[in-house]
Amino acid sequence: MLAAIEGMLAELRAIGVPVSLAERIDATRSLRHLPAGDPGIIKAALRAALVKNHDHEPAFDALFDLYFSGAQPAGDGRGALESVDDARLGELLLAALRERDEVLLRAIVGVLVDRHAGIEPGRPVAGTYYVYRTLRAVDPDRMLAGLAGSGEIAPEGTLLRRLQHAEHEARLSRFRQLVEAQVRQRLVDDRGAAAVARTLRRPLPEDLDFLTSSAEQVAAMRAVLDPLTRKLAALLAAKRRRRRRGALDFRRTMRTSLGTGGIPVRQVFRKPHPAKPELFVLADISGSVATFSGFALQLMYALRSQFARVRSFVFVDRVDEVTDVLHQAADIAEAARRINAAGSGIWLDGRSDYGHAFESFTQGWGEQLRGRTTVIVLGDARNNYHDPREAALKTVSQRAGHLFWLNPEPRAAWDSGDSVMARYRPLCEAVHECRNIRQLRAFVENLGC
Repeated sequence: MLAAIEGMLAELRAIGVPVSLAERIDATRSLRHLPAGDPGIIKAALRAALVKNHDHEPAFDALFDLYFSGAQPAGDGRGALESVDDARLGELLLAALRERDEVLLRAIVGVLVDRHAGIEPGRPVAGTYYVYRTLRAVDPDRMLAGLAGSGEIAPEGTLLRRLQHAEHEARLSRFRQLVEAQVRQRLVDDRGAAAVARTLRRPLPEDLDFLTSSAEQVAAMRAVLDPLTRKLAALLAAKRRRRRRGALDFRRTMRTSLGTGGIPVRQVFRKPHPAKPELFVLADISGSVATFSGFALQLMYALRSQFARVRSFVFVDRVDEVTDVLHQAADIAEAARRINAAGSGIWLDGRSDYGHAFESFTQGWGEQLRGRTTVIVLGDARNNYHDPREAALKTVSQRAGHLFWLNPEPRAAWDSGDSVMARYRPLCEAVHECRNIRQLRAFVENLGC
């Protein structure tokens, strides 16, 4: 068991789940007090010791099943079912789902995987196609319809009907989980848990690349962003309170010094009331960069309580303010639809022109920048070989208190092709690679408030 936990811990660290030495020790020690024959209790204990973020639970669950899944026990009833044809096996499966007969369900799953998965020994695959082939043989939709047609059916549209449907889907989901577990077990028996874990390895939601993520991955990132916003807001508020102390309270200091003969050994300071900065966010919304800008705009706007005010601007080859759009829209998706419908950020041909965009920003809003203003530019600095017009960004840098640039491209790609990052970098207080939510969070945590 110790070898299994070591392998699982190594894989968790490999995919980015933080596991400290103390947590590793706690997890190992907990095994001494747990029943070795109950994987459910072991899983719950290790999850409590190792997982600190709800978004990391799916990764932990999958790896636990790999490293702690035992071989199918002998005498599981599979032998009696091997001579049963598929039609009869489907009837038995439906009966097992209705009666919640876990023993019969496991036996049926074993036969179905043997018959229909078509597992090829030695192939370095994750097993998704094997699961699909097994499920296709029994038609999950037909099984769901069979469950829905059994017993007393509540009237359509009632709460009881919705609860019945949810219960039937939960039973079918259990069947899918058993199929996945069986396939994984066969792969582990063939190639070992570590090899299978490498083929199953997927980045955590906070490590997904903004520029290359699929629609499903973007949805996963959005689920991570909402709770992250609340954590960052609390962090920034605490950080601002601690960052500096107030002015010296001379009267209270002298009163305190009476106990030391008039020597002000301990100075007393007034309670600090640090001013909140203003935040101006300029986001490139062209092409694939729009996904990154959407996330960053959403995060910055959600943190508006930590700033005196947050103003949001978008550009392609011209800057337009969209602060009111973000305020009125129900979510960032609706805001994006409104921005696109209005043609915001487009001046001429709809191709990125950072130079003209910065110039239009300084002409329209440059006079409103001041020492308390922090300006953040979101974009890849790919200028389609237009004039960068560094003087416009230099004006922003001189008038604002801080100027940061977040670039969603890998640092190695900067200054290649039509990128003019090298022309803008000297004008910024700092330029950061920001390819995923983890890097975006790190920037916000260190943002001077």
